[in-house]
Amino acid sequence: MRRLLWLSVVLALVVAYPLLFSTPFQQRLGALVLLYAIAASAWNIVGGYAGQVSVGHVVFFGCGAYAAMGAYAHFALSPLVGIPVGIVISVAISAIIGVPTLRLSGHYFSMATIAVAELVRLIVTNTGYLGAAVGLSGPTVPRNVFDLSFISALPYYYLFLAVLALTLGITWWIANSRMGFYLRAIRDSERAARSLGAPASRTKLYAFMLSAGLTSVAGALYAMMFGFVDPESGLGILISVKMLIMAALGGAGLLFGPLVGAAILVPLEEISNNLLGGKGAGLTFVLYGAIIVLIARFQPGGILMLVKRMIAKRRSKLPSAEARGAAHAP
Repeated sequence: MRRLLWLSVVLALVVAYPLLFSTPFQQRLGALVLLYAIAASAWNIVGGYAGQVSVGHVVFFGCGAYAAMGAYAHFALSPLVGIPVGIVISVAISAIIGVPTLRLSGHYFSMATIAVAELVRLIVTNTGYLGAAVGLSGPTVPRNVFDLSFISALPYYYLFLAVLALTLGITWWIANSRMGFYLRAIRDSERAARSLGAPASRTKLYAFMLSAGLTSVAGALYAMMFGFVDPESGLGILISVKMLIMAALGGAGLLFGPLVGAAILVPLEEISNNLLGGKGAGLTFVLYGAIIVLIARFQPGGILMLVKRMIAKRRSKLPSAEARGAAHAP
């Protein structure tokens, strides 16, 4: 009951956030937290639950962004049309690159995904149909509501909140299904999981494909909010690093871990950039590096895992305290 009460309070605060903090900067900040929480939650399926640390997820993020902007730039269609196109392309790419790369393990897999991401970025940068280095733009003036081009960040906030709820729902369903048990077994020891009959290769590939599709949705929403995408904003390797750090900071392999990580990292980045202007760009890399070192050194399980341990430790002390009280009772 206590856990349900806390969840209800947090949910109420999340829903009421734009009403409590009504300035344009605060609403935009809230929308960005939810947007990156979607991307980090998508990454968490393969990186957190399966333990396959992909640093090339920006490829799928870029697929969604370019598909959304391409629908408008080349066909004068609503960017919404690009969302299913981006999902299909992302899933296809993940299937093609996942078969060979998922045979690798540890840092070899991470290095392979980085190579793929950089290759895709270079291809897009030199492809005129995709805007090359200039990029693609969306509708400057909203034609109708389906363009999802709003002046205020408030509609984006609730749109992203709905998509995040759907993403977390899918993640929860996967985590509590047979596939979720397979993924956790593979993360702990792939060799042991195979010896017990778990279809490791197929399970990892399915998780990779699902994660890619959800990441492309985050990319499409990003492009529609900003109305623009280029190789740096849509395919920059820093986007993949953000997903990884947010999940690890909050708790990789935990349902709400990416959301907690995004709620900490995005405000830090936005406030530092807002205060320092252009000089804050270099500080972002320093911040990311420091967070990685601190997580690896002191709390590999993330903030939520630390909170769980503290709660479990407190609960374990309660029975002993009650027993001592009963022993001293007359």
